[in-house]
Amino acid sequence: MRLNRGKRLSSLVASARARRVSRLATAAGAVLLASLSAGASAVGAGRSARHVLAAAAGPHEYRCPILPANNAINRDVSRAPLDPRSAAYIASIGAELHLHADFGSSPSYGIPYSVVPRGQAKVPIHFNAYGGQSDPGPYPIPPGARVEGAGEAGDRHVIVLQRGSCRLYELYTASRRGAGWEAGSGAVFNLRSNALRPEGWTSADAAGLPIFPLLARYPEVRAERIDHALRVTVSQTQAGYIHPATHVASSNTDRNLPPMGLRLRLKAAFSLAGYHGQALVILRALKRYGLIVADNGSPWYITGAPDPRWRDQDLDQLKTVPGSAFEAVGSGPILHRR
Repeated sequence: MRLNRGKRLSSLVASARARRVSRLATAAGAVLLASLSAGASAVGAGRSARHVLAAAAGPHEYRCPILPANNAINRDVSRAPLDPRSAAYIASIGAELHLHADFGSSPSYGIPYSVVPRGQAKVPIHFNAYGGQSDPGPYPIPPGARVEGAGEAGDRHVIVLQRGSCRLYELYTASRRGAGWEAGSGAVFNLRSNALRPEGWTSADAAGLPIFPLLARYPEVRAERIDHALRVTVSQTQAGYIHPATHVASSNTDRNLPPMGLRLRLKAAFSLAGYHGQALVILRALKRYGLIVADNGSPWYITGAPDPRWRDQDLDQLKTVPGSAFEAVGSGPILHRR
C-alpha cells in the first residue's frame, strides 16, 4: 500500500551510589531523591530509580543504544501539547475502531529480526524498486536471516542488528538472490546517531523510519519497561510527514488525514483498571511514549516482533481499547516534500 515511496536505590544515605546516579542523570537523580525524602518505600523507590535511570539512558539491547536517549522515538510525550487537528485525525483513522496487536507467538505474525556479530560477512544487495533512495550494499545479512511472514507473501521485511558496530540494516520485500539478497528498498541506521534519512527518502518502511526501534519486543515487556514509541499503521495518510519521518506514501491532500510520523498518545484519563500482564505494560507505554504512524495498512495495528513467549490471549486485551481513547500530539511541522 505504498505510493511514491521516494524505539534500588537502597538508601538515601548511600552517598557513593547517589553520586553515581548524579553522574548518570542529574535530573533523574533529583527526582529520585525528592521521591525518597517524601517517604517512598525502599522497594518502591528502587523500582522508580531503575525506571527513571533507564529512561534517562534510553533503550539498550545487545550492548547497543537503540537510538540516543534524546531521539524523537524515545521521547516522553505524556505532557506534549495536543495537536489542533487531533479530533479530525482520530476520526479519520477510526474513533470507533480498536487496537490490535499485529504480532504474537506465531513466527509468521509480526516483524522478526536477527542479531549478528560484528564480523558477519557482508553480501551484495540488489534493489529492484527504490534503489535511488536506498543505502547501497553490501549488508551483513546472513542467508538464514528471518523474513517477515515466515517467508510468505507480504512486505517481507528483513531486519538485522549488528553487535559492536550498533548498526541496523533493514530491507523491504526481501528475498534471497544468489549469494546475497534482492529487495525493494533498504536502509542502514547508526543506532548511536539521531541522523534522519534524506528529506523525501523512504527506508524499509513507508515513512522513512527505522522499524526495529519501534517494535514491541518481548524482552522489554518481560522487564515491564518500554521506553520508546511503538509503530502503528493506519488505512489512509496524507501527502505529508513529520520528523523523524521523511517520506510520504500517499498523494492525498486531505489535511484531516494523519501525516506519516504523527504521534498518537493514549489519553491520561483512559482507565487501565482491569488490564493486566503484557497488555498492561504496552498500554502504560502508550500513555508515556505513544504510537508513531509509520505505514498504510489496517488501522490501529501495533507492530511487534514475533516471540513464542507472547501470551496471545493476554495481548487480545488490546482489542478492547477504542481509537477514541487516543489523541494526537504536536511534535513538529508537516512537511510536504515528495
